[in-house]
Amino acid sequence: MKKVSFTKMCGAGNDFIIVNASAKLNAKSLAKKICHRTDGLGADGLVVLDKSKKTDYKMRIINPDGSEAEMCGNGARCMAAYILKTKKPTKKIFGMETKAGIVLAKKKEKLISVRLSDPKDYTEDISVLVNNRSIRLSYIDTGVPHVVCFVDGLAGIDVNTLGQKIRFSEKFQPRGTNVNFVEQISNSLIAVRTYERGVEAETRACGTGSVASAIVSLLKANPKLDSRKNASIKVKTKSGEVLSICFDLNEDQITNVWLTGSANFIAEGNFYIN
Repeated sequence: MKKVSFTKMCGAGNDFIIVNASAKLNAKSLAKKICHRTDGLGADGLVVLDKSKKTDYKMRIINPDGSEAEMCGNGARCMAAYILKTKKPTKKIFGMETKAGIVLAKKKEKLISVRLSDPKDYTEDISVLVNNRSIRLSYIDTGVPHVVCFVDGLAGIDVNTLGQKIRFSEKFQPRGTNVNFVEQISNSLIAVRTYERGVEAETRACGTGSVASAIVSLLKANPKLDSRKNASIKVKTKSGEVLSICFDLNEDQITNVWLTGSANFIAEGNFYIN
């Protein structure tokens, strides 16, 4: 019987299992077992801490289905909190290598902030046919692909059914996409529910999805806006926690994107694999 030491964490309702890399670790196989909600510990993903040749640390994000994600915003915040507790970095801001680029992290009072890679490929008014109805979407890559759909009555949306149909739409192949349903509450607050690729279900929060939704909501509300420093949007997730997103806009270039929220330690121990 093989034993794997783990730490379970939760960021804004997203839960993750964090492990340290080793030569014997098959991360994709482990993710399928350890993330299972009944036969394992249960989690939205496995996050692996490794050594980096490019910056201070390296993190890998493995979905419950064994696929590897380029980036995970809440997972990165949980990893940052784990690094702060276990590695005690001397830098106030440290780097974490991901498949989407280098993410910066810092502690902000009792919260954790991460700076994501610059978003790209923003596209408006994509039409997707779902149940013989045309749905208008906006697309943006915030480290992983996301589409944003604005709705009224967010609480009544069948996120799993609609999200799955959009996620597997031929328009977003071969990568597929995460799907965010967004309701505008005020100029500075939106509510978001997300169907996550790789989890293949709605999750209680999504960091990169919250970022995508915040950016698209600002651009949609201000179509003539070409520059703004420290644009700030708050995102209410399904878990009820509110994430804070801050970014700069300069001539259609979105940079300096920071995601801030909680990152809580839940449990630690050993997971046994037969």
